[in-house]
Amino acid sequence: MNYASEDLINEHRDILFGLRILQEIVKTAEQSGDADIKDINDMIDFLRLFADKCHHGKEEGLMFPALEEAGIPNERGPIGQMLKEHIQGRQYIAEMAASVGSGALQADRFTQAAADYIDLLREHIQKENTVLFPMADRILPDDRQQQLLEQFEIFEEEVIGKGIHERLHETLHKLGEKYLNTK
Repeated sequence: MNYASEDLINEHRDILFGLRILQEIVKTAEQSGDADIKDINDMIDFLRLFADKCHHGKEEGLMFPALEEAGIPNERGPIGQMLKEHIQGRQYIAEMAASVGSGALQADRFTQAAADYIDLLREHIQKENTVLFPMADRILPDDRQQQLLEQFEIFEEEVIGKGIHERLHETLHKLGEKYLNTK
């Protein structure tokens, strides 16, 4: 891997896979008025830890500052827009969590927040993959790219914790088997 954006794009693939699972959970909730609360909580855990804390944490703490240093504007620019969408995503995740907080599913509340989150993240990822990251690859020199990749590794170890990535991917794999029939 030569570019920091490649690491983030690889994580986008995992997040998009998670969104496909979430979409199936939403369909179940819409059709029956109920869904497996443990699966919803596992999905919320994945979104909070992997998509937000890990992935968005790398972007907000490392990639975006590097892009600002290289001249890409934050305020009224693409970075500022991405940050606003991260905040909106956190609000949707909080709403999903609140919809199961009592131990019983509030199906309408959950499905609305989850559908909004899915739409937001799919568009967000598209913008990053096709606009922001190619821009980053053009303006960040190879040595800065390598430095970011090394910082990403340290971030995962120190902020996320040893073994958490693996646990989250195992959960995603199990949910994929259940909802998407992947093996």
